[in-house]
Amino acid sequence: MLTLKQISEQPEEVIRRLAIKRFDAQKQISTVLQLDEKRKSIQRKVDDSLQLQKKKAAEIGLLIKQGNKQAAEDAKSIVATLKAECKENEQELVQIETQITDILLTIPNLPCDLVPEGTSAEDNLCVATGGQMPDLSKKKLPHWELCKEYDLIDFELGVKITGAGFPVYKGKGARLQRALINFFLDRAREAGFLEVQPPLAVNEASGYGTGQLPDKEGQMYHVGIDNLYLIPTAEVPVTNIYRDVILKESDLPIRNTAYSACFRREAGSYGKDVRGLNRLHQFDKVEIVCIEHPERSYLRLDEMVAYVQTLVEALELPWRILRLCGGDMSFTSALTYDFEVYSAAQDRWLEVSSVSNFESYQANRLKCRYKDEANKRTVLCHTLNGSALALPRIVAALLENNQTPEGIVIPQVLRPYTGFDIID
Repeated sequence: MLTLKQISEQPEEVIRRLAIKRFDAQKQISTVLQLDEKRKSIQRKVDDSLQLQKKKAAEIGLLIKQGNKQAAEDAKSIVATLKAECKENEQELVQIETQITDILLTIPNLPCDLVPEGTSAEDNLCVATGGQMPDLSKKKLPHWELCKEYDLIDFELGVKITGAGFPVYKGKGARLQRALINFFLDRAREAGFLEVQPPLAVNEASGYGTGQLPDKEGQMYHVGIDNLYLIPTAEVPVTNIYRDVILKESDLPIRNTAYSACFRREAGSYGKDVRGLNRLHQFDKVEIVCIEHPERSYLRLDEMVAYVQTLVEALELPWRILRLCGGDMSFTSALTYDFEVYSAAQDRWLEVSSVSNFESYQANRLKCRYKDEANKRTVLCHTLNGSALALPRIVAALLENNQTPEGIVIPQVLRPYTGFDIID
């Protein structure tokens, strides 16, 4: 969440920048500033009261030594009154601080200066493209038909077992899935990321820490009896490893990678654009997460974007990178680059990765800090994450773009992982 310092120092600038995200923060910012002034006033009363109590305590000791019992009792009565008033003020402080936090949790992160203006995905800025567009025959099939023809993924069986959006991978479809996971993890490890295997369920504190709660509560699967949430991405548990942690400056950057199943309710998602693997309630993804020094976080973001680019290039897929406009950004992001690959059979681009810098927004929620030894203080870290990569649409594009009359050709880089060259 935003810090009080950010808001109090430049409230109008905060309001202006949030408007780029199509968020009107006027009321929230005004209320936060009013509450903060009230908080400061009460805090001064508490501080003055504690100072007076300390002074009176010294007086009481002196009066007792002098044998002036009545004066000492009178002073004790004053201290008792001060303590009662102080307790009331401290309770009010807690209430005000809770109110401020509750409001701050509803305010999105500030977009950085590189974020283009815009209201929707149509306004995103394409910053790079690459790869060769496949030249398929007129008999090209979408991936859901290819999956049926080659018995790779059974969507109907998934409906029987669980419901729509929970497919069953079979035979070479399952092996392709596992091959991609291993390929992505191996590449991440070779690039210097430490592999971790996180839990698939998190508590409320973890959801609040990375910003899924309260903003995306309706999109998460809730395990009611235990009050846990199935993770929408490995970003949540991996980033929360560093919740309430003070790191050494020399520890930075921290670079983690994790494979996990991901669970998203995707309420209200219907139509042809979500058919097959295009949008699922359960899917697999390899994630990269970085905890970085504030001065280096945008260099780290560029490095992460370049790394994801190597993955789509290795898979020989046509790709493009979009810098998201304000109206299409997530609640928590300061800057996001989306990777899309081209689906030749569907004649459309499919998002397969989002790489984002959250600056200090998540770190403030997480209380993830590092010790600045030079200035003898603790400083909020910057957090970043990216999909590297999400599997469903990668699989969709691989199946569709590599279909031939003889079968579906596996990209060279995956063959050591799949153990086969073609699906026939």
